Amino acid sequence: MGQFHWDPDGYLAMMREEVPEYERLQDETAAATGAGAQRLLELGTGTGETARRVLARHPAAVLVGLDASSEMLGHARAALPADRVELRVARLADPLPVGPFDAIFSALAIHHLDGEGKDELFRRAAALLAPGGRLVVGDVVVPEDLADVVTPIDGDYDKPSTVDEQLRWLAAAGLEASVAWARRDLAVLVGRAPSPPPG
Repeated sequence: MGQFHWDPDGYLAMMREEVPEYERLQDETAAATGAGAQRLLELGTGTGETARRVLARHPAAVLVGLDASSEMLGHARAALPADRVELRVARLADPLPVGPFDAIFSALAIHHLDGEGKDELFRRAAALLAPGGRLVVGDVVVPEDLADVVTPIDGDYDKPSTVDEQLRWLAAAGLEASVAWARRDLAVLVGRAPSPPPG
């Protein structure tokens, strides 16, 4: 997939061409965030495709979106409601905004981190979740059957991990980890923070 995310003008067309079921991945990522959130955090906002879908599911929510590219955020800013969205230039390794958040989500961004980076990011994100909140990751993964590798990746810049590895890292971060959707080398993973005890 390379560093084409730095080209906002051609980004969406290239994603649809290079990522099988790109639209389905986006929809499944948004669906996995649930409903009724008040505060949202997106890791890797890009042109705002995922944020647009997630905001539609959470009509009362406000969103903080992070991306390393100011050019990409410029496109997102034009596509998203200004009164509900705050966009910031930041890398995934940078300190995250102050929580708590009801949902933290990311689509096609976290695979740029190596295994240690994913593990560390999941722990930092988990610490920002409100009780019962969700961390949702829709991304390219290393499938069990290598015949299911259909998304072209750059072996240097793209560093996908297996579903099982990421479920372990989510669990190690104190989250209840599950697979919301998977197809070939794409998956949507969810880590749920513990809910407060009843009463």
